Amino acid sequence: MTDVVRDVGVQSWCFRRFKDNATVISKIRECGVSKVELAGVHADFKDEKKVAPVAELYRKEGIEIVSIGVQGMANKETDETKFFECLKVIGARFMSVDFDINAVPEAFKVAERLAEKYDVRLAIHNHGGRHWLGSAQALTHVFSRTGPRIGLCLDTAWALDAGEDPLKMIEKFRDRLYGLHLKDFVFDTARKPRDVVVGEGNLKLRDILVKLKETGFAGYVVLEYEADPDNPVPALKKCVQAFRNVQ
Repeated sequence: MTDVVRDVGVQSWCFRRFKDNATVISKIRECGVSKVELAGVHADFKDEKKVAPVAELYRKEGIEIVSIGVQGMANKETDETKFFECLKVIGARFMSVDFDINAVPEAFKVAERLAEKYDVRLAIHNHGGRHWLGSAQALTHVFSRTGPRIGLCLDTAWALDAGEDPLKMIEKFRDRLYGLHLKDFVFDTARKPRDVVVGEGNLKLRDILVKLKETGFAGYVVLEYEADPDNPVPALKKCVQAFRNVQ
């Protein structure tokens, strides 16, 4: 399976309680991976000059920044251009994004224009059943009105929260699937979600990875575990092992 899903990384939001990037890097290494999607809590994506030394630190330490985000897009071209300048400094090809419902469709046009200019792909993060872009129906609507510069960063746990089947979403959006937040939830009787190690909850991990291979997925995959923010490494190490056990 590694010819398609080459290896997994982590979302730096897992380490949101740790603001020092040297510490974050050490924890990424402790998890046993060398890729990261960098969240705004660990870099100021409004200033490429501040991002440059952060990018160099990760590069020097052998950690590849595969994406940044989740970045809010709201038809503010001057501000949003900074995100793309920062991505250029980092050297990544993907950005996970959210769109302000009050700013579309103009926000789509601005985002597409910038993505074309900087030759990157934007991946919408589906943030659960309460999120306006959380359902397959809403995403279908967006993709029918936008070009291939805008696609999907499928968060598998939030798909479950929205009552969606992540497997079906991978198949349905195979041509617009640019990233994956590999995450798993269990739900209490009130449907409140709780993070668990991937494959130990409602997520069919092996089936997910098989489906990615079948569909020719060529994007990035990062693990996300939002519980235990003061000490997420033990659970993330189990997530990494679970991922590699089915490779």
